[in-house]
Amino acid sequence: MTSPLAIFLAGLLLPAAAFACDACKKKVITGPVIEYDLYIAEQTVSPAGKKVHGLTVNGGIPGPTLRFREGDTALIRVHNQLKKEETSTHWHGLLLPNEEDGVPHVTTPPILPGQTHTFEFKLRHSGTYWYHSHTHLQEQNGVFGSIVVTPKGGEPVKADREQVLVLSDWTNIEPMEVMRMLMRGSDYFGLMRRNSQSVLGAWQSGNLKDYFSREWDRMMPMDISDVGYHGFLINGQRQVRIDGKPGERVRLRIINASAATYHYLASSAGPLTIVAADGPAVEPVKVDRFLMAIAETYDVIITIPSTGQYELRATAQDGSGHVSATFGSGEMHPATDPPKPNLYQMDDMLTLPLEEQEDDLRASLKLPRPGSPYRVLRATQDTTLPVKLPRRKITMHLTGDMNRYIWSFDGKTIAQEPYVMIKKGEVIELELINDTMMHHPIHLHGHFFRLLMGQGSRSPLKHTVDVPPMSKRTVEFEANEAKDWMFHCHILYHMMSGMARVFRYEDEIVSKLPQGMPMSDDSSKHWAGLGEHHQDMGYIWGAASIQSQMSNGLLTWMNPKNDLQLAWEAGWQRVDNPQYEVDALYQRYFNANFQAFGGYRFSNHNDAGNRFVSGINYRLPLMFWTDLSVDSEGNGRFQLSKRLQLTPRLGAWGYAFYDTGSRWEWSAGTDYTLTRSSSLTFSYHSDYGLGAGLLFRF
Repeated sequence: MTSPLAIFLAGLLLPAAAFACDACKKKVITGPVIEYDLYIAEQTVSPAGKKVHGLTVNGGIPGPTLRFREGDTALIRVHNQLKKEETSTHWHGLLLPNEEDGVPHVTTPPILPGQTHTFEFKLRHSGTYWYHSHTHLQEQNGVFGSIVVTPKGGEPVKADREQVLVLSDWTNIEPMEVMRMLMRGSDYFGLMRRNSQSVLGAWQSGNLKDYFSREWDRMMPMDISDVGYHGFLINGQRQVRIDGKPGERVRLRIINASAATYHYLASSAGPLTIVAADGPAVEPVKVDRFLMAIAETYDVIITIPSTGQYELRATAQDGSGHVSATFGSGEMHPATDPPKPNLYQMDDMLTLPLEEQEDDLRASLKLPRPGSPYRVLRATQDTTLPVKLPRRKITMHLTGDMNRYIWSFDGKTIAQEPYVMIKKGEVIELELINDTMMHHPIHLHGHFFRLLMGQGSRSPLKHTVDVPPMSKRTVEFEANEAKDWMFHCHILYHMMSGMARVFRYEDEIVSKLPQGMPMSDDSSKHWAGLGEHHQDMGYIWGAASIQSQMSNGLLTWMNPKNDLQLAWEAGWQRVDNPQYEVDALYQRYFNANFQAFGGYRFSNHNDAGNRFVSGINYRLPLMFWTDLSVDSEGNGRFQLSKRLQLTPRLGAWGYAFYDTGSRWEWSAGTDYTLTRSSSLTFSYHSDYGLGAGLLFRF
């Protein structure tokens, strides 16, 4: 029997073994060694025209292109020149040893400030890939770049030249502040995208009935993106040139390195010829326009025209902007954007998955807003997995709650349910069912999977797959690795709010444990860990109004399921002495329509004093909120409240409650958004009268 001391020592020694120093690694190097040094540093940058804090790789955004030949050995030294932050580098799409994958704590130690980590691995396959930080939100801040691995025998589809095009999105707002704004439900990004939903907008577009039908069903306003961006970039610029002489064929290696933006790709010169997807070659296929998910790569062939200048355009999925790569010379022939989405109608969001069920493989590509080109992608060789291997099906639901910006698998964040257990030597059929109204690009580290979309033995190999709203994708892969591998949505803010798992090889875990140590579901058996994913993220936010007759506000600490709140209302007009009511509450979030709370109420009202209070919040049809509470003095309170967005910037609100101790109270008002942190506000309160002032969000 294993003693408790042995188990304790195993828990200490196993992590140490996993994070052994670089100098202790002994590897046999075969083939040419290609060396690079990458320096991650803080710098003042201005990708969108305003000087802000950013992170660069070798002084640029994006970082340099790393070029290899299949069979080479990569020796890459990553230098962390950040003063206070650790960092990391993940080699997206490359098959490599687990400890080289670059996810801090899960596979590889984090790179601490002032330190250097050396990655060393063999390039086992060719294609277009990329690298990026897997630490916090550094990818959004600029830590990413491209990788090109050419095949030993040359590209199967010949071109006269090639060029790498890296798509990205940029915000002048600190990414952690972006995340905080998303968690608190800020509407400001809708204003930036110019697609905020309002009563006026619904009326102008002929969708007023749809607007109130959605509210009757207690649904949040629909959207297809989260963040409003200050700029979209291609190789770090708004526009680039594609080099080439008339008649030359150019291979464009396109990488979507955006943190939260899908792009539509189209060329004014005619169809694009796709020859590779996520690295592996596919049979050449022409496509007029297609949707490119975040983290995907596509190799496309274009021909430089004999006369005229043409445009390859990448348009943000939400229609808020685009970037261009021009080629040829002479008169300009611009590409066009697809129509903007109608966010008031759910049918518009569901057309894509319905068209993908049609017999016509190109049905979804013929839509004005087409989907991914998956049904026309065909591998250049048989990708069938060994039939003798045992097979197992895993179904995972993609779930989310926009009310609190919680994203998850099967309703649980990675902190709540970290691992999906698999066994080496089995074939995993993975069914991904999207229960949300957003696209999700799902990425598996360390493996290629077969995308099962009707191509049989020629099903293409990918590492990232777009799962459209209210639809499903089925992929399969051979479990032929070991240890832990990340699996997550590649919308950066979705991953960081919980939409991730770790695929864990359970037989590898058993072999690492001391004899007699039992398997369990707790974290004591891990030799590595989850790093920043080991607990749900928490945020502090608040709002407060200062008006001529009164002040009210709310200060909140929140994580996905819990709130600590300090709410207040104070008035000084039409009363002999200033009056206040302050609630210090704990609130438990059960779902978008129901919460329960309890805490203490401080008050100097004449007919009420300090007391304990508890109650529930429940959302009714038409998005009315009702609050029912009781206090320790035996008084009950019933409150009804409602907010209506009249225009993108102008909102109206009101509430009324009956308290058995203090009787009736009501208030109504409007607010007009000025900036992301301030609004003008006007209100009337039944006790304190009419007033105006400013509302601050922080």
